[in-house]
Amino acid sequence: MELVTITALDFEGCYRAVSTRDSRFDGQFFTAVRTTGIYCRPSCPAITPKRANVSFLPTAAAAQQAGYRACRRCLPDAAPGSPLWNVRADLAARAMRLIGDGVIERGGVTGLAATLGYSQRQLTRVLTTELGAGPLALARAHRAHTARLLIQTTEMPMSDIAFAAGFASIRQFNETVREVFAVSPTTMRTELRRSPRADVVVPGTPGLLTLRLPYREPLDTGWLTWFLSAHAVPGMQLWEDGVYTRSLRTPHGHATIRLSFQPGHVRAELALRDMRDLAPTVARVRHLLDLDADPLGIDVALGIGESAIPTTDSGAAQMSAGHGFTPGIRVPGCLDGPELLLCTMIGQQISVRAAGTHVARLVDALGERIDGPVTRLFPTAAAVAEHGAEVLTGPARRVAAIVSAARAIADGELVLHSGRTAADLRRDLLALDGVGPWTADYVTMRSLADPDILLDTDLVVRQGAARAEIDLADTARWAPWRSYLSMHLWKTALEHRGALVREPSLQEAKTHD
Repeated sequence: MELVTITALDFEGCYRAVSTRDSRFDGQFFTAVRTTGIYCRPSCPAITPKRANVSFLPTAAAAQQAGYRACRRCLPDAAPGSPLWNVRADLAARAMRLIGDGVIERGGVTGLAATLGYSQRQLTRVLTTELGAGPLALARAHRAHTARLLIQTTEMPMSDIAFAAGFASIRQFNETVREVFAVSPTTMRTELRRSPRADVVVPGTPGLLTLRLPYREPLDTGWLTWFLSAHAVPGMQLWEDGVYTRSLRTPHGHATIRLSFQPGHVRAELALRDMRDLAPTVARVRHLLDLDADPLGIDVALGIGESAIPTTDSGAAQMSAGHGFTPGIRVPGCLDGPELLLCTMIGQQISVRAAGTHVARLVDALGERIDGPVTRLFPTAAAVAEHGAEVLTGPARRVAAIVSAARAIADGELVLHSGRTAADLRRDLLALDGVGPWTADYVTMRSLADPDILLDTDLVVRQGAARAEIDLADTARWAPWRSYLSMHLWKTALEHRGALVREPSLQEAKTHD
């Protein structure tokens, strides 16, 4: 089938995806059916509606704003998120990232606008024009999704769920759930007991939420397995028996997460100190694993695997396909911007293992102690600024640079959040002592999920490029996916060294079973 790339909502392209129930586009747009008043994901198994009865909307919030309710059969709010919020770097995309992280729940529209550097009026106008809904409607859609997860995964009283999901009152909670899902909260919980949903696992342990986080296949689990296990810091992170466990700071406290890769989803066990942190934690986990990427679209653009199709540069497609690149590679993101920057600076010019030893020493000395399978949080920037020089070892200039960066973060001089533009963040990082182009590019790529950063100064990437016979000075044909190209080249070099054994993806394993 012809691959359809939807960057704008082209009716014919959207209708073709709906007619074939193409799950690749779940989360990228929503189908609103006038005759039923319902909105669905493209892969909904219901009978395809007639052309005259459908319209296509970029967000669930836009559908809800127009008076449509969510389909109870396909649960459109449970689809993977749109990859456009990472590909695009405009105001609307940056706002969507921050809304997903719960900024409106914590600071209102005023806080969101201030974080982005726009007036509330400008922000509302742009979001309404681009996404079909203003910031409050977008936040309301996120609250409805969080409410559904809490209703279906916990035994929490409905009154507690209402406030944990960010609603101002129980009445607002009840009205929103009824409007969005066409059932009351208690009915929704009762129905789950009869028919478990695809993204929910009813927990057996009080206080522990277990979710299925969907992704678009294929997924190169071997790459993510290596990345997470190789960078695991003792005391704060653990890789054991295929399960990645780690602690993280959240807006209202902290959490411990356990992640494992399953066919079609990531199993996520979340132990949250405060249930208000559910939505931000899920958003950060999805960002860490790059679960909202469009792997088939990326693979086609890079000319990888069976999905490779002739393009205006068919030679490039053949070249990439012939060098063993694995379909479905992801660019690992991060759970915490300050942690990423400080760990990256600690690891400059030393091995991954040596960097882990240095970070573990810092975590053990300055990290807050918590209960659970991992016992420490990464220390705050303020703690590193005050005591880092006493704990960190190595060249005095590097230690001073790390402490100085921590102080800049603690004092608010350096801001690290997903709503920044890549150019602004990279500029601010390069202004720090001890931060060069590689560190700035690496931190920008991972903290913002920027898809088009080529790590061409990285030694391992250069080694991979040499083996794949790719000229790093001539990569424009692969824009805007050069971050993914960097990961492929990195992986190629590590496989050649024997540091990373190529494993079949979950999709490949299913094919050969």
